[in-house]
Amino acid sequence: MTVKEPAAETTQESTARSAASGSRREMLVLAHTRRPEIRESTQRVLERLIAAGIAPRILEEDAGDLDVSAATVVPEGPGAAAGVELVLVLGGDGSLLRGAEVARGADAPLLGVNLGRVGFLAEAESEALEVTVDRLVRCDYHVEERMTVDVVVRADGKVLHQDWALNEASVEKTDRARMLDCVVEIEDRPLSRWGCDGVLLATPTGSTAYAFSAGGPIVWPGVEALLVVPISAHALFARPMVVGPEVTVAIEVLSGGAAAMLSCDGRRTFDLPDRARVEVRRGNRPVRLARFEEGGFTDRLVRKFELPVAGWRGRRQRRD
Repeated sequence: MTVKEPAAETTQESTARSAASGSRREMLVLAHTRRPEIRESTQRVLERLIAAGIAPRILEEDAGDLDVSAATVVPEGPGAAAGVELVLVLGGDGSLLRGAEVARGADAPLLGVNLGRVGFLAEAESEALEVTVDRLVRCDYHVEERMTVDVVVRADGKVLHQDWALNEASVEKTDRARMLDCVVEIEDRPLSRWGCDGVLLATPTGSTAYAFSAGGPIVWPGVEALLVVPISAHALFARPMVVGPEVTVAIEVLSGGAAAMLSCDGRRTFDLPDRARVEVRRGNRPVRLARFEEGGFTDRLVRKFELPVAGWRGRRQRRD
């Protein structure tokens, strides 16, 4: 595995270049506005951005009952975030993963405001919505690059499907009454055969999501690695593993077991034929997350998981 500092970008400099070139500042606001409270928050954000001289965009399917007369309404697709300074997501982690699909193709930073439950990927909470927008207006944030995974499905030597994921790619059974029968391959060598409910191939970002629920380790975002986490495997050797970022992990689905599917971030699925081979490796294109400076990953774990830290004294001063 590789440890590196998250890549940072000086947003003030990039905004200054845009101003010098005469380009207007634009941000894409993404939200599930079917919920009344999110619809109200989205309207406030649009109005605040407009008042600050920033042109907001919003997706057609999110416009709904909003007053978007001063905003640009765009269809969801590869060009939705083209040229924007940032994609602002209002919602939970599911909404942020949706935002990642839009932002990644445009290489735009992504920032989430948690209006859901845990919201581990979100940078701000709903009660700080106005403060968050004001900080974005001032470009008071930095940008981290988060590792993704690229996924290729093959059968009989032919490529059937290609995809990517920010959190995880999973190979899972689709028949509750039967087990998935598969062989796991790492570094071009077979590792073990598992009868299981599935196998997760997760990034460090995804280590606090599905992989965590399946018993996998939490990996700090600055570590570049790939997690291999079996789900309910009937085998003596079925512990979660962490492998290096340049390693390719393959899952071969064997005949006779349950039917299987590939799921990427729980949003995009593909039915796997018998004898399918799913290859997962480090992605060629990262996702860029906008971050504020408060605290670090440890503080995020304590806050999101409500971990008990009472009694901590910190580093004591040495006495001469």
